[in-house]
Amino acid sequence: MAGFDPGCVRLRLGSDNGRVSQVSVASERPAIAEQLRGRSASEAVRLVPLLFALCGKAQGHAATLALEAARGVQCAPYLDTVIQQEALREHLRRWLLDLPVLLGGAAMQQEFVVAAGWVAKGQREELGTLLAGSRIDGLRRRLDEIEDVPDRLPRFLPPLDARATLVSWPRLDASFCRLPHWQGASAETGAIARRQGRVGMSGSTFAARWLARLEELRDWAAGIEKVGAGGTASAASTEAGTGRSVVETARGVLIHEIVLDGERIADYFIVAPTEWNFHPSGPLGGWLMGRDAADRDTVQTFAARAVAALDPCVRWELEWS
Repeated sequence: MAGFDPGCVRLRLGSDNGRVSQVSVASERPAIAEQLRGRSASEAVRLVPLLFALCGKAQGHAATLALEAARGVQCAPYLDTVIQQEALREHLRRWLLDLPVLLGGAAMQQEFVVAAGWVAKGQREELGTLLAGSRIDGLRRRLDEIEDVPDRLPRFLPPLDARATLVSWPRLDASFCRLPHWQGASAETGAIARRQGRVGMSGSTFAARWLARLEELRDWAAGIEKVGAGGTASAASTEAGTGRSVVETARGVLIHEIVLDGERIADYFIVAPTEWNFHPSGPLGGWLMGRDAADRDTVQTFAARAVAALDPCVRWELEWS
């Protein structure tokens, strides 16, 4: 496992007559099955969270639940505190560390450390005060001021638990893991999908996705918790020796499926949120197509905001053809 490369989101742009005329989006992540196939089930589950730099706890819980389901122990949807706290910390990281820099300011390092501690200790009131403060309000206003694009016919993945996914996808395979689809088309997942786009900013695109994360933080601070929010987990047995788990992470739906041969991994499938949100036919291409390409630095800045709105769990790279 030494030197394991988690991959990247690769964005390739081409231009013609001064406009972006070609957009290629690819999530280039390694097939995890190759790392886990043939290992003992317990060893594989132990290794899974070590392979992911972000959302390691969600990945670890998803692995454990999928293994239990493969052994016949299913799990109805519930809010898992550990996964929920990890999702909230990721939202805080994005709002307090990444967003200020993206908007040309300085990261709120101290605020992030303190706020993450409040989440860990269940100090909701303190977090609510921070989220209602002037600095967060200032970031909201700046979001309104940056260049945005119309959100034309967004397609969100509906709420799904492990049992419900079996109806649409009775079995997973490597092709689906690379290019997941809902009813034959790409679909977006994440906080915006969990709210089905209802965040009070009609017509916005980038801002709406940032605000959906903020609303999940505010819900927790206000004590509003329900199954289906970030941190929800479930698991179901598809057949003897095969189990699937579904976890709502900060970035969206995470699916694990384990196929056992005795107590060894015969096959392992993971569908991460990045594969949904950076699908080749997903929203990113539409946001970039037709833009003025005369100043590539300006395109780079806009692309960075677009990618951040969708929030990949790996690095991203931009290439011009």
